[in-house]
Parts: sequence; structure tokens; C-alpha cells
Amino acid sequence: MNLINNRIDAKVRTIHLTAVCGTGMGALACMLRDLGFEVTGSDQKVYPPMSTFLEQKGIRIMNGYCAENVSFKPDLVVIGNVISKDNPEVMEVMRLGLAFCSMPQALNHFVAAGKQTLLVSGTHGKTTTSSILAWVLHEAGLDPSYMIGGILKNFNSNYRLGNGAHFIVEGDEYDTAYFDKVPKFFHYKPRMAVTTSVEFDHADIFNDLDHVKDAFGRFMAGLSDDSLLLAYDEDQNLEGLLGRCRCRIERYGNRSGSPWQLGDIRVDPPWTAFEVHKDSRPFAGFRTRLCGGHNLLNALSVIAIADHLNIPAASISSALESFEGIKRRQEIRGQKRQITVMDDFAHHPTAVRETIRAVKPMCNAGRLIAVFEPRTATSMRSIFQKEYAESFDMADLICIRQPPSVRKIPHNEKFSSEQLVTDLKQRGKKAYFFPDTDAIINFVVDHAQPADLILVMSNGGFDNIHQRLLDNL
Repeated sequence: MNLINNRIDAKVRTIHLTAVCGTGMGALACMLRDLGFEVTGSDQKVYPPMSTFLEQKGIRIMNGYCAENVSFKPDLVVIGNVISKDNPEVMEVMRLGLAFCSMPQALNHFVAAGKQTLLVSGTHGKTTTSSILAWVLHEAGLDPSYMIGGILKNFNSNYRLGNGAHFIVEGDEYDTAYFDKVPKFFHYKPRMAVTTSVEFDHADIFNDLDHVKDAFGRFMAGLSDDSLLLAYDEDQNLEGLLGRCRCRIERYGNRSGSPWQLGDIRVDPPWTAFEVHKDSRPFAGFRTRLCGGHNLLNALSVIAIADHLNIPAASISSALESFEGIKRRQEIRGQKRQITVMDDFAHHPTAVRETIRAVKPMCNAGRLIAVFEPRTATSMRSIFQKEYAESFDMADLICIRQPPSVRKIPHNEKFSSEQLVTDLKQRGKKAYFFPDTDAIINFVVDHAQPADLILVMSNGGFDNIHQRLLDNL
């Protein structure tokens, strides 16, 4: 049984986090430390930069999971969602009768309590939208708190403890913990929420699209009467769920009649200027260094929330211009021989397509070389085998890596990189299959030309391919 509700009180001083080196858990550990708690953590993969970052914050990290890590009887143990019930630390927590909880529960109790939660949900765009929102509120002097799944360049951090009234968080549809097998977004009670999209993803926990839609539908049905939901207006999966809401709904996007609409768009790299209409009337003009229509939609949802918070359009505009982006989202890692290497987190076929579409205008004088590693539980399955073939149409040269690990996936469900390359060639694309990262690096270094942009897409480290490409170019 989860004991947080009746065991946490003012006496809590020591908190241990199991699986502390994940992005979210690491941020939570730092927030708890900044709040004055004595914090320890453990993980089976303890290595820089996360390990050194946590240690610099005064957080003692244990390498590996064992009962001794919690033998000092911390007042609370936060258990990450990668941990199973047979983990030795979990078993010791149960034997000792220690209080424990999940990451969202800890965030609610220690960080979000007493604040208005602003939540961003959806299959795509959560990190970028949350990051823009955090920066806009910060620049408006609202001093927000936030925890986000990416490093904001403006803050050089993925978390912040502010003194303002708002807490910004990603509403992740992934499950919470072994003892709480529901999406994380069920744990938050947002004052305002954004839903950017609803598509099938996370094949390791969802059976199909209907399973995903049911989760989002239950989330929307649970929003309180006085909450506000900003919903993207051109997602049919999302549109079909809005009838379950009892809260206020405002749509944003490109459709006529939506309260918030994008107007004229002008691209002059590195800037994109765009107009926004509110209730069919001109609202204001904005400028951003983010590229791509999907990022303009992310910014539009933030503009809508900011307006509801009475932030002047001029302040929103200034913040959008000074927003520096997020690491691993269209992040330029370097340039050699006039060849640019860019890193992006894209892995879902929709994200791959939109990312390529967004950066293509930056390649007027050269080619767009797309390098893709299918690494997620979904992308290593054949679920989107055909859809991926349609995601690379705007790339000039395509390099597809063999999935790094498919041992746990049944043979008849495995994604085939070779088949993807065959399908791409049938569409007239220059596509190549590679068994490993070294082979990709050798090929790209030999074929890249001045003015080319190398777009590397993976949700993992990809064997440090970005720096290795720069070192070898």
C-alpha cells in the first residue's frame, strides 16, 4: 500500500529516491534538496553528468540497488517508475514499513501544494510547450516553479523553485509506478491545461490507439468545472474526447472559428514571424527562433494561457524573442567545414516528419541529411513500419540505424530498419541502412559537403554520435 497520504508530515527530514538518475527523478531530488531536506539516491547506472550534478548539490548517490541503501530508515522513499516490486530496495522498504510514494505524488506534496498547476499534455510537444510557458511567466515577473523533461537553455536547468503562484509541469501519459499503473497526468489537478495531440505511442504500456484515447479521455473528464483546457483544433483523436470534459474548453490552431488562431507566417532564418488572432480579431504579432509549424502551435497555446493570466502581449512577445530553446530539441551541436550537426529528440513518425519539415528551410544552400535511430519501445516495434516511410520525404539523404536492442521484442513484432530503407528507396529517396553507429559516422563524414545540415534524431545518447561527427568532420 502507498503510505504517503497518512505518513508524510512536518517530521520528514530524510528522503531517498530509488532510480534517481532519470531526468525527472534527478530534478525532483534537486528540488527536495533546495527545500532543505536531506536527500540520498540510488540507481543502477550512475555516471556523469547526472551523477556529478547531483553530488554537487549535496546528494549522496549509491551505485546499484541493494537493501543497505535504505537501511538507515529514511522518512520517505520515492520510487521511480522503472522500478519493479522485486527490487531489493523496494523489498526492504516493505519489510521495514517505510513510507513511500511516486514521483508525481512527491511533486504534488512538496512543490505544487498551494500553487496553481499549469499542465501540458499530449503525445507531442510537451517539453517545448512547457518550456516556453515557464520562460514567458518568468519574464513577466510571475516567478514560476516548474519541472520539465528537458534542459531549458535560458535557465540551464529542467527545474526551478519560484515564489510565484504557478507550478508548470508536463502531464505525461506514461505510467506512474509499479504500485500505481496509471498515467502520471492523473495525479495533477491543473488550473489550466493544454493538450497538443493524441496519437498511439508507448507500445510497452498501451495496447492500441483506443487504449491511449481512453487514458486521455479519463484525464479530461477529471478536470474540475473551473479548469480551462486548451485543445489543438486539428487533431481528430483529441476532438472526439472533448465531449467528456465538464471544464471550459478553448481550441487553438488553424481552423476558422477557433478562439486562438495562427495568422500570417513569415520565415526569415533564424527568425519566424507570425500573427495571432483572438476571437477572429488581430491579437498581436510575435517573433521566435523556433522553427516549424508545430512549434508555432506550441507557442500559440502558451500565448493563450499567458493572456488568461493577464500577461500583456508585449511581454509575451519579448519573452518569445529571447527564448533560447531546449537542449536536444533542434539543438545545434556544432559546425565543422561549414557542415552543421543538429540534435533532436524526435522518434515518433509524426515527430520525425514535422522536425524534418521544420529544419528543411535552413538548408537552402545545402542538403538535409537525416540520421535516425529507432530506440523507443514503440519505434523498435513494427507498429509504425509503414508510417516511417512517409516521414522522411523532405530529407535529401537518409541514414537509418539498426535498432540498438530488440531482444525483448517478439520476432514477429520487430521493426525492420532494412525494410524501411527499401520502402524509402521505392519512394525515390537516397536511403541507407547501417548496422551500428560507427558505420554511420564513417559514411556521413565521407559524404557530407559544405552547407549540409546533419539532423540526428533519437531519444537516447546515440553513442555520442553528435560530438564524434564533429570530431571527424
